[in-house]
Amino acid sequence: MKHKFLFFILTSITSYCNAQIVVFEKFDDMEAEILTDLSLDTTYVINFWATWCGPCVKELPYFEELNALYDGQPFKQILVSLDDPKKLESKVIPFLIKNKIESKVVLLADGKANSWIDKVDPSWSGAIPITLILKGKQKKFYEREFHSTFELEEEMLLLFNN
Repeated sequence: MKHKFLFFILTSITSYCNAQIVVFEKFDDMEAEILTDLSLDTTYVINFWATWCGPCVKELPYFEELNALYDGQPFKQILVSLDDPKKLESKVIPFLIKNKIESKVVLLADGKANSWIDKVDPSWSGAIPITLILKGKQKKFYEREFHSTFELEEEMLLLFNN
């Protein structure tokens, strides 16, 4: 029943914004979706964030703008929310609607962040925001806030040109 209600909520949100929201309850699912089966010709931008993280919220418009700039190209962006799954309906969905987030949003609901931090990047301290930019076998890891779309795109283009 809980999953049916959640599906209804997630389906209903599409009338308010274009965000694609996926809720993963196990890390194995997130790993399969995000960290494996990546197309060699596609650039992936994966940002880990939360609604309670000021720097994360501040940089989200830059990710949204980048997503719009590369629409229709071999580019995929995923915003991985580390918000409490219990706040999906009360906090996360209203935040996405209010901020007109159109990128794919993944909410990690397994509660086991420490078990997958090293899989994202062994140098990750666990702080957010962090961003991964992946293309082919290349990977760039940024444990910091981006301050403009230009800065974010510039880092991404380094992989495009290799």
